[in-house]
Parts: sequence; C-alpha cells; structure tokens
Amino acid sequence: MKILTVADEESPIYYDYYKPGKLHEFDLILACGDLSASYLEFLVTMARCPLLYVHGNHDDSYEKKPPEGCICIEDTIYNYNGLRIMGLGGSQRYRPNGKNMYTEREMRFRILKMQFQLWKNKGFDILLTHAPARGINDLDDLPHRGFESFNSLMDSYQPKYMIHGHIHRNYGVKIPQITQVGNTMVVNAFEYCKLEI
Repeated sequence: MKILTVADEESPIYYDYYKPGKLHEFDLILACGDLSASYLEFLVTMARCPLLYVHGNHDDSYEKKPPEGCICIEDTIYNYNGLRIMGLGGSQRYRPNGKNMYTEREMRFRILKMQFQLWKNKGFDILLTHAPARGINDLDDLPHRGFESFNSLMDSYQPKYMIHGHIHRNYGVKIPQITQVGNTMVVNAFEYCKLEI
C-alpha cells in the first residue's frame, strides 16, 4: 500500500505544479493538520483514494467548513483495508483559547476514553497525530513540545508507524523526516512524505 502523508505546508508538487495522474499512485492519504480545507479537497479529488485527517492547532475553521470528501478520524481507530489508524490531533495548549490545543492531562484523558476501541481493535498500526511525541524531534518551547502520552501509547502498543506534523523541518537543519524508535518508525510529515507499507 502506498501512502502519501501531508502536514503544515501545501506542497507545490501536489498543488501549484500538479500534473494529471500524479496522485494516482497512492492508495491512501493521511493528513496531520494545519492545511487548508481547499488543499485537502483538491488532494482527495485528484487522488481518487480516501484522505483521512486529524486537526492541527490552527484548524479551528474546520468546525465551520470541514474539508469535503475527507474523513476526520479524531478520537477514533479507523480501519482501512486491515490497517488500523488511531487519530489524535492538536498540540500542547500554549494559549487559553484554541479548540485544538490540549494539556498533557487532557490528552491522556482523550486516550483513556479510547480504551474500549484499543481493546476491540487489538491496538493499532499507525498513530496519526499533529504534535510529535515528547523528546522525539520536538522542541523545548511549549507550543512545539510533544506529548508524553504518545510515548506511553507507543511503548504499550508498538505500532509500526507514528506520523505527525507540527514541527516544520525548515525550523532547523537537524530535524529528520524519519526516526526509528524501538519498533515504531516516526515520520515527520511536514509538507509531504511517501510511505510504502
């Protein structure tokens, strides 16, 4: 299965300079947040495959106008052709308002509410988030700090992949796109990344 992951910044390759058929190689698109609804709608229309997404910290507008033709998998485990994908969007809460910001405690509570789904699905294969896990290519400032609870999820369920956005790779030259953490490949989907599963 070929998967296109996208996050944070629209890729000119798949938008401004798009050529017909360029997205036909993909079986699934996973979006990690902070992308315009119109961009996601364009991708899902041109790709002819499902697009699953979680919210980024700047996606409050999705509440009024969600991306049409796309599937939000917030707080659920979505099964696509046997691939179990767990969706947990948002970032650390760094200001009082913001619908897609959470304290560490609030994120742990979201995960706790998914325990029945985790049991029913016997875990998950992909953790799809906006924010990274704490200490894995995140930054020290609160807006870009990862969640400790994502580390606990990976330790407990050993998913094949964790795919996130939020940490723009142009923040610094030492921010990798792919990092292996135990049995889990952690993918920073900033702009885009292609995966074959």
